[in-house]
Amino acid sequence: MPKDWSPDSWRAHEAQQLPVYDDPTALTTVTDKLSSFPPLVFAGEVTGLRAKLAEVAAGRAFLLQGGDCAESFAEFHPDNIRDTFRVLLQMAVVLTFGGSVPVLKVGRMAGQFAKPRSNPTEMIDGQELPIYRGDIVNGIDEDLDARRPDPGRMLTAYSQAAATLNLLRAFAQGGFADLHKVHRWNLSFIEGTEQAERFRALSDRITESLDFMEACGLTAESVQEMRHTEFFTSHEALLLPYEEAMTRRDTITRAVDWFDTSAHMVWIGDRTRQPDGAHVEFCRGIDNPLGLKAGPSLDPDELLRLIDTLNPDNDPGRMTLICRMGSDNVLEQLPPLVRAVEREGRAVVWSCDPMHGNTIKASNGYKTRPFDRILAEVRGFFAVHQGEGTHAGGIHVEMTGQQVTECLGGAQLIDEGQLGSRYHTHCDPRLNASQSLELAFLIAEMLKAQRQARGTRLAGAAE
Repeated sequence: MPKDWSPDSWRAHEAQQLPVYDDPTALTTVTDKLSSFPPLVFAGEVTGLRAKLAEVAAGRAFLLQGGDCAESFAEFHPDNIRDTFRVLLQMAVVLTFGGSVPVLKVGRMAGQFAKPRSNPTEMIDGQELPIYRGDIVNGIDEDLDARRPDPGRMLTAYSQAAATLNLLRAFAQGGFADLHKVHRWNLSFIEGTEQAERFRALSDRITESLDFMEACGLTAESVQEMRHTEFFTSHEALLLPYEEAMTRRDTITRAVDWFDTSAHMVWIGDRTRQPDGAHVEFCRGIDNPLGLKAGPSLDPDELLRLIDTLNPDNDPGRMTLICRMGSDNVLEQLPPLVRAVEREGRAVVWSCDPMHGNTIKASNGYKTRPFDRILAEVRGFFAVHQGEGTHAGGIHVEMTGQQVTECLGGAQLIDEGQLGSRYHTHCDPRLNASQSLELAFLIAEMLKAQRQARGTRLAGAAE
């Protein structure tokens, strides 16, 4: 444990993006109750994830991190959890097959209830209301009572996170993740498009490989790895009173380390990464793997300072840098960060968030993200790492297992006129199931090229 740190030491630092509660006593009552509740995740799971992320940092695995932009109390349903989990598994199979590399699966699930916002208030019908900050803080309805921050919502968030985790564990270990079931693609979205033949060919190759393995006796009954998978959860550590209440020491090993038991991995957002801020102070003391959002305003010196604060021992698997530059900035803004980190020998996972830097407002008023910009940022991310000789280690996407119409384009050719037909997000636009799988097929090609380039470099070095 770092010196001069405790789970509540963040309170002595300036905190951004935190709501103001009308009744501090009610807040304390709720956090005290949360502190007595069982942990949602366990220390052994957390340390296991750190070990696997160290493999990603070393270039021997790839990180797939995805899920809702902001989980909703109203849309909490087992079918929604199942569908998002299934699409993530399908994406992982495509990436594993295309890149010939293990894929580490981490969901933005079971805790992603809080969202940072640009402004504390907004004007609606001439009335100034507190901004919606996610269901763990306040309601989305456009009236003062709903928008008033309510600490009791943390208890609902905990309950739904616990139920979601229970279902995810059952899916991951109970046979739902059987590769022979996961590979049954829904590729109707590509019919009639120029990508159809390429996607269908890769899908057929995966199917043939699984059929061959089954013919050789490698079935889910004979090889448990074919039936089970490992799945971890993550969210932004934004609402610090909740995160503090969920922070515990491991009661089994009695170790001195502290774990934020609300998720296996947490990250610091682009708006809360102040080196002397409360969120950095909180995260530096917990033993979870940490993510750090890196936007175009982050300069190399500040990044190095943050890494040294959050990972002073340079432990592989501790730090994941989630780069969100925007398609127009990635080729210019990312290389200085990569060079600084590599020059100083910092062990990190490089992951690409192609969503947040590519948000626009459509002419009909809907907030959206064009698929071509998302793909352009991913391509730029891979190009930068290929040029620098480093490992493009992961992808971080906001997505859902539902066929929503929130992001423009893709093989489905969603246009502005279709946005309103199934626009269900409570905050930011998400890739739908088809767009998510399409993105996975495209990234698989980049992973294959990265693997071949790395092999060429290693062969050249051997000579």
